[in-house]
Order: sequence, then structure tokens, then C-alpha cells
Amino acid sequence: MRTQIGIIGGGPSGLCLARLLSLSGIKSVILERQTRDYVEARIRAGILEQGMVDLMRRAKVSDRLDKEGLVHDGIVLAFDGREERVDMASLTGGKRVTVYGQTELTKDLYDAVLEDENVTVIFSAGDVELSGYLEGSPKLSYTKDGKRSTVECDYIAGCDGYHGASRASVPRGMIREFERVYPFGWLGLLADTPPVHEELIYANHERGFALCSQRSHTRSRYYVQVGLDEKIEDWSDDRFWDEIRARLPAHIAERMVTGPSLEKSIAPLRSFVAEPLRFGTLFLVGDAGHIVPPTGAKGLNLAASDMYYLSTALIAYYNEGRSDLLDRYSEVALRRVWAAVRFSWWFTSITHKFGGDPIERKIQIAELDYLMSSTAGKTTIAENYVGLPFDPSFK
Repeated sequence: MRTQIGIIGGGPSGLCLARLLSLSGIKSVILERQTRDYVEARIRAGILEQGMVDLMRRAKVSDRLDKEGLVHDGIVLAFDGREERVDMASLTGGKRVTVYGQTELTKDLYDAVLEDENVTVIFSAGDVELSGYLEGSPKLSYTKDGKRSTVECDYIAGCDGYHGASRASVPRGMIREFERVYPFGWLGLLADTPPVHEELIYANHERGFALCSQRSHTRSRYYVQVGLDEKIEDWSDDRFWDEIRARLPAHIAERMVTGPSLEKSIAPLRSFVAEPLRFGTLFLVGDAGHIVPPTGAKGLNLAASDMYYLSTALIAYYNEGRSDLLDRYSEVALRRVWAAVRFSWWFTSITHKFGGDPIERKIQIAELDYLMSSTAGKTTIAENYVGLPFDPSFK
């Protein structure tokens, strides 16, 4: 099989990239190792920056997002018995975030992509191997139904996540990896209960961090910080609800509606960046090249900026014969990646419990107190949370 762009990974990154390219007449083949049902059922992020919303509109798959997405103007920080609101919209000239579950985003993208004549999706494609991308003759080999097949292409987009084949295929001497593993994880619970608050609540508590998030007016997503040695089977629903209510201001905890969990999981936290993001005709996109703690809601949104830069560069190459943007992809994408890594690390550092040293939390409270008393401090949070702009020179 021959195509222009070979895409590894049929999650939101690969799907949206394929759709953006298709609208400019560029053909692609997506290799996804799971089934469609499996991919659509994965519980992932739900906070979209304006940049991701704009990309969905540009890809012409935003009808349901625009109708059902919950637009948020601010977030709430709870600490030391206080609640402080960061009015992001007023501090950033009207920028906002939209709550829309990644599962719904993925369904919308599949509905469009599977009807797109420029995109071929191959599900249950196992044992993917990359070759030839350093020599200018990229190929993707895979196994489906016991048969080995090959896709020849001009470029490869590695959208297959942290554990995927794309980054793993790069010779170790060509790539540099930076990583910080945090000494805790997030225990998350999804429930069909109304959110406890109309906006997200980030709580710094002496027992540990907590987050009250949501997916809709009737579905909530909650998180509590837990140790890396915790096991999911030790956390009954009742234990979870008791713990998160203990970490919230009393009047908020009292109005929290509890219910049976639809999904429960523990995710470790890490910061990770691979440099560069281009190797010959292979480009790393999203989690394949970088991971951030979920505190700042940057994971999917960083993938969106990668998609924006790579789609722009590939469209310029095929439609205008330009290669300059492809040459700049890694440098420009990494600049925004590192900015998000810094914010996610910093926001984590002032909201989570890192140890038992009492001076640490006193310093956190002092910093939060300063930030909330300063317009400049609140603006710093707001500008980063709604998402830094894409590089305007990349066109």
C-alpha cells in the first residue's frame, strides 16, 4: 500500500492530523493497534484549550463540541480554608477553556474520518515496525489477522503515545530524553453525578491534592493525590468519596452528590520530553514526544499544538513545495512544549503534598496567598491555563 502520510496511532492526535491534511487533499493511512470500540471507550482528558477547539472547527468536526461543550471562564483554587477564583476570561482578553470529554472528541473524529476518502484506518494493526525514515524511504510494517503488510509513505507521524513504537524505533544516540517522576499519582473516579461546582476546583490540603472536574452537567470526574504504592482494589467508592470530601471546604463537601463509579484508575505523574521531535521523515506528535502532569490540563492540548505545526508544515510542503516549515517543526513545537512542562511542574509544585515537612506547605500557602492577591499572579495562571498562543511566524 502506498500513501503520502503514514500515521501511527488512531487516538485524537492521529485522527485530527489526518482530517486536517485531508481537507487540503493529502492522503494518509492510520495504523491503530486497538479496535475502534476500545479507543473510543478510553477515559482521558476533558479540558480543551481554545487552540484545540479551533483545530476541531478547522477540521469540520466541531458541531457536537460547539453544542454540548461547557465553556468555562475561570477556575477555583481552594487552600487554607479559602476559595479564590481566577477569572481567566477577564485576565486574558476573553480566552476560555471548554469541557468536552476526550471520548466524545474521539467519536466525533472517527465519524468524520471513516467517511473521508483521503483517510484509511486500519484497526487491530499489531507489531508495527518503522524503517527507512532516516534514509528518505519510510515504511510501516504491521500484522493484521496473521498477515504481515507494509505501508510505503513520504512521511511518518508518530501519534502512538509514550509506550508506542515511534520513539522506541529511534537510535538511542540520536535522541535525548528528559524525565522527572513525581512521588505520587492521581486516583480518578468518574460518576454519573452532577458536578459539585460549575467550575473546576483545585484544592491544596494537608492530606494531599484534590481536583473536582466534570464532563457534562450530569457526569463528574474527581481526583485525589495518592501514593505510588496504592492499589485500586483498596479504594472502594465509599472510601474515595470520604477522602475527597475531607480535602474540600466543608460547604462544598456537604453538597457533593456521590454515586457508583463508572471508572476508577490510578495514574502516576511524570514530566517527560524527547528532543528533537524529528528524525529524517519521522515526526513525533503528542505523548510520543512529551508527557506532562495532568495538573495544568496540558496533555491533549500540547498534542494539538504539535498537530497544528505539523499539519501546517505538511500542507505547505505538498501545496506550495516548501520544506522550511518541516525543518522548523521540532524547534517551534518544543518551545511551546517546554513552556507547558514548566507550567505543569510549577502548578503541581504549589498544589500537591510532596512530603511531611510542615515548612513546605507553609511556603505553598504563602505563594498561593501572594498569587491570589496579585493581578499579575492571577494573570500568570490564567494565561498558561487557557493556553499560550501558537507561534504566529509559523505559516
